[in-house]
Amino acid sequence: MEMIIAILLPLIFGAALPFLKIQNRKIKIGFLSAISIVEAALALFIILSPEMSITIWSITNTLTISLRSDGICKLFIAIFAFGWLLVTIFSFKYMQHEENEDRFYSFYLLTEGALIGLSLASNLVTMYICFELATLLSMPLVLHSRTKEAIHAALKYLFYSIAGAFMALLGIFYLSNYSTSLEFTAGGCLSKTLVSGHEGLLLAIIFVTVIGFGAKAGLYPLHAWLPTAHPVAPAPASAVLSALIAKAGVLAIIRVLYYVVGPQFVAGTWVQTVLLILSLFTVFMGSMKAYREKELKRRLAYSTISQISYILTALFLFTQTAFTGALLHTVVHAAVKTCLFLTAGAIIFNTGKTRVDELKGIGKQMPITMWSFTLASIALIGIPPTGGFTSKWLIATSALDSALPVFSWLIPVVLLVSALLTAGY
Repeated sequence: MEMIIAILLPLIFGAALPFLKIQNRKIKIGFLSAISIVEAALALFIILSPEMSITIWSITNTLTISLRSDGICKLFIAIFAFGWLLVTIFSFKYMQHEENEDRFYSFYLLTEGALIGLSLASNLVTMYICFELATLLSMPLVLHSRTKEAIHAALKYLFYSIAGAFMALLGIFYLSNYSTSLEFTAGGCLSKTLVSGHEGLLLAIIFVTVIGFGAKAGLYPLHAWLPTAHPVAPAPASAVLSALIAKAGVLAIIRVLYYVVGPQFVAGTWVQTVLLILSLFTVFMGSMKAYREKELKRRLAYSTISQISYILTALFLFTQTAFTGALLHTVVHAAVKTCLFLTAGAIIFNTGKTRVDELKGIGKQMPITMWSFTLASIALIGIPPTGGFTSKWLIATSALDSALPVFSWLIPVVLLVSALLTAGY
């Protein structure tokens, strides 16, 4: 029951907010704060409780809408719920100067509910429904200002997400024909009997599926929506898009590769090779674009493209150490990028300056904000003893220990070059 409430609470109140027409802003702030605090408390209860599961609706004997609170769920529900709480607190001051505040918070809460549902999904059907909902409900956050640039960015976000979701859905249809179950199972649930003789086709489908879900995570070639959407969205929306919503793609990829297909099926194949090439290219490309970008929020968006591909590179190594590094970097990036986008929003809110070359002397003008920015940047670069260093160290050492030709040394080299570029930008 707690899992259902955790999903329905933001969905119901998000849908109801425009109709409540709360005029007193203090009451509205209290209302939104209470929802976020209760949601965080529900997430904490789920995290601390033993694993729970519930079937909400049996569509057929094999297709169900079901929830389960396994270890991966608990990690991502913590990221989404507590990250959302922090951004909510920041947003109250920032959104004072924005029009259509009720509409923003309505879709803001609805998106949180979809992401909580995505975290708790116990099978491919439930995950895909929540994944699509997260896209559709978060698109108005990009569209918020309704300027020409915002409309263009929102449509680009929608088109890229739909293209990725279509590819993922195609993969899910095929995977269901070769699986013993649609339920997420540690180590995978492919049937050896059904797979036999169809390995080539299935590997192609897995490739399509990962690229499809990778669109949300900014994996090349479906990455271009990120640097377009972030600069036009309000700072709270940029923070959740980059630090939290993009993690929906990471979660979906984990579920497909580690809980449906199984690492042993993909490891050593051409799919692993191509995915590693794409993720490493995205790491380098994102860092280089960020280094050359002069617009502050767009620079942070390119940084997100690069940093999330650190996570994907680790996942595509298919080792326990790399998997641990991927999960740690997921947490670190969520915290760090939330901080960076919110500090960028504070700078824009107080000074109106949006370009890096306009920020000379900003440290004296806003010392606390810039100290926060600096400390978060140190973690993003990966300087000891921050969590960013630990996660990147785990990824690099697992690559060195792997027996993969070329990649065993190429991955640490690319990560090192990217870290230097990160320090530069």
